[in-house]
Amino acid sequence: MIAEKLGLFRSRLGWIVPLIIMGGTLLVAALNLLLPPDAALHVPGYVIALLGKYLCYALLALSLDLVWGYVGILSLGHGAFFALGGYAMGMYLMRQIGTRGVYGNPVLPDFMVFLNWQELPWYWYGFDHFAVALLMMALAPGLLAFVFGFLAFRSRVTGVYLSIITQALTYALLLAFFRNDMGFGGNNGLTDFKEILGADLQLAGTKACLLLASAALLSGFYLFCRRMTRSRFGKVLVAVRDAESRARFLGYRVESYKLVVFTFSAVMAGLAGALYVPQVGIINPGEFDPANSIEAVVWVAVGGRGTLVGPIIGAILVNFGKTIFTGVLPELWLFALGGLFVFVTLFMPKGVVGLWPSLMARLAQMRERLGYQQPQHQPEAEE
Repeated sequence: MIAEKLGLFRSRLGWIVPLIIMGGTLLVAALNLLLPPDAALHVPGYVIALLGKYLCYALLALSLDLVWGYVGILSLGHGAFFALGGYAMGMYLMRQIGTRGVYGNPVLPDFMVFLNWQELPWYWYGFDHFAVALLMMALAPGLLAFVFGFLAFRSRVTGVYLSIITQALTYALLLAFFRNDMGFGGNNGLTDFKEILGADLQLAGTKACLLLASAALLSGFYLFCRRMTRSRFGKVLVAVRDAESRARFLGYRVESYKLVVFTFSAVMAGLAGALYVPQVGIINPGEFDPANSIEAVVWVAVGGRGTLVGPIIGAILVNFGKTIFTGVLPELWLFALGGLFVFVTLFMPKGVVGLWPSLMARLAQMRERLGYQQPQHQPEAEE
């Protein structure tokens, strides 16, 4: 009964979520653009950027839920794919600065001039065109995930061992991108962006468009993942998660299914990172920090693993709480995050999404038990 109610609740909520996301962002953008700053309902610009960041995090959580919730791959390195997509966008935005940089060099970004670079590295070629940059936003994380997954899944690395090597991957990239000779800005990263597709990033209209783009991308990927997980392909993914050896015995190429989903998930994370960068205005090696990937796991767990809807809710709720909490007691945030994860694991194993139907099912069971315990009144015999 609980499983049936949980499934019905997810099914109804599943179609409502994209409408809420798009409708909510359209309303917020309209309140920001159409109302004067002194109006009571005016939404400030910083709120627009903050909501855009939340939606990018939600897309990252959705990509992680696809591999963890439906295939059983606990990736502790999805932040690496997020950061690679962000760097691809950052490279494009840096090339758009041109002579408006501090040093006025039309070809070299400011940090390269500062480090006495004489020419643009070959891997920066083409990033002055958005089409090339867009391709790399998906190709860079996707190719890394494909190579990594091919080697790991072919060797049948699973469980905690796979989680450890995904974390080692993102830590290795963290160390590499910290180096100045990598050509990505070293410790400072890429920043001081001016425009995207010819639009000034400081304009309210541009920020609203980026917010709407984030909402549209999240809604589109959500609907695609929903359709995929409910298809025959998705049933096989669940079979691989629940009984990998049996699925392999039945003739399914388990490694291929894992590789396809892992690569697609990395592309999703990369595009989330790409939209994240112009809204926050910077990308640096700190985005590769393994703690970011672990935090994404917490988002999925809080919302509800294997639900698609839950990770979106979890990412928004946890990051909203982080914004509030770090403004009051910033030094205690990590303790609060760890406590939240423990609490959810012990008392809310199905996450926020599974909380309401579980409570309703328990109430229904209690009512049934009380009904059985009530004495049955026998009709009096007629004299």
